[in-house]
Amino acid sequence: MIESLFGNLAALGTNGVILIVLGAIVLLLIFWLIGGYNGLVRLRNRYRNAFAQIDVQLKRRHDLIPNLVETAKGYMKHESETLEAVIKARNAAASAREGLSPDDAGQMQGLMTAEAGLGSMLGKFFALSEAYPDLKANQNMMQLSEELTSTENKVSFSRQAYNDAVTLYNTQTETIPTNIIAGMFSFRQAVLFEVANAEERERVDVSFD
Repeated sequence: MIESLFGNLAALGTNGVILIVLGAIVLLLIFWLIGGYNGLVRLRNRYRNAFAQIDVQLKRRHDLIPNLVETAKGYMKHESETLEAVIKARNAAASAREGLSPDDAGQMQGLMTAEAGLGSMLGKFFALSEAYPDLKANQNMMQLSEELTSTENKVSFSRQAYNDAVTLYNTQTETIPTNIIAGMFSFRQAVLFEVANAEERERVDVSFD
């Protein structure tokens, strides 16, 4: 069988052998391109899905805040400026989240900035609420604060999962040889969901015990 193979190669001649070798190389390159491209697509879909989980929790957060402020209005009559600022920050964050694509660096930066502003205002809101014992004892307020705390924790967990997925994807787009495929097919670097400032870095603690 081996003798027959060599006999066939000899019959093809030098040019024929070269063509076969070149064809094999081309096929290997095609398979490599397909494998690398599909790998990048899978990693990109992973971080997109991870961001979708963040989006769910952020929406929950944004939906809770108006109820929280409405409950507080009856007790914090002298803090109307702060309450209005919380709602304004909440609306800015909700607007930044609406229709956002995690592939868009500008939109992601806008969301992080808006969420940092909201976190800062919530921190101020809960600090002021400490001066209102009746508000702290309100059952609706206690329930809302508990839900908000749970949501904040879920946002943190979801953000970590997203950042892990982004880091893995970005590493693939930067390292040889997949960086070549990334450049050929315009796989852009994804943006980490980072804490924008020191105030938002401290998780909002809402305790009404």
